[in-house]
Amino acid sequence: MITPLVVYAAGVAVGLWRIDGSPVARLTIALLWPLGVVAAIVTITALVLAAMVLFPLVGVAGVLTGALMWWVAR
Repeated sequence: MITPLVVYAAGVAVGLWRIDGSPVARLTIALLWPLGVVAAIVTITALVLAAMVLFPLVGVAGVLTGALMWWVAR
């Protein structure tokens, strides 16, 4: 539990120190920086889903990979 807090605190410190802008903008970006990871995951998921529709072989490979990962993980 301590490691994520240290990483978050380091990100806040870097955000406050290195970002150009007003103090309010610096504080907002420093506090909200982890949302970038969530946005990246959502974007990649949407791209994979679109690829599954546009390219059926990618869809089949994705379903088979997901099923295999589920089977191995249980």
